[in-house]
Amino acid sequence: MAETKNLCDDAAFRAVFMRYGESIRNFIYAKCNDLALAEDITQDVFVTLWQRCADADPETVKSFLYKIASNRVIDYFRRNKVAANYISNRKSSVDHISPQFLLEEQEYKVKLDRVLMDIPEPSRIVFLMSRMERLKYDEIAERLDISVKAVEKRMHKALLIIKSRIGKKI
Repeated sequence: MAETKNLCDDAAFRAVFMRYGESIRNFIYAKCNDLALAEDITQDVFVTLWQRCADADPETVKSFLYKIASNRVIDYFRRNKVAANYISNRKSSVDHISPQFLLEEQEYKVKLDRVLMDIPEPSRIVFLMSRMERLKYDEIAERLDISVKAVEKRMHKALLIIKSRIGKKI
């Protein structure tokens, strides 16, 4: 690749891809044993090369590509390890919940759904935005184009109805 001075040129970039694309993919495939993943990471490697083409030296582009590929594979496995640990921890915490609790929780959700249908629509919308979307009152007011005071009143009305029908604080 000594004859090419600038990898930002389409023809030069294409030549690099044609020369190293398959070997980079095979390198990644050998590490992850998943062809679709290897192709995705290979694409990401070449996107990164394109984004940094001005910084890439045509003389050392091969080692540059392998370094990017190696880092992307490591990043992929790190992310998956974190996700797997989270799922594992979440599953083990769910395993400790009693069947009685799960049944009561399900019954409560059914009651709540029924009560929600009885709440007037403006109050129900505010309640759902607050409790389900976790929006603050000022965000709800902005989205609905009403005052914060109106949001507070609608929320109060929804909570009163829920408390009177279910008897629990939400």
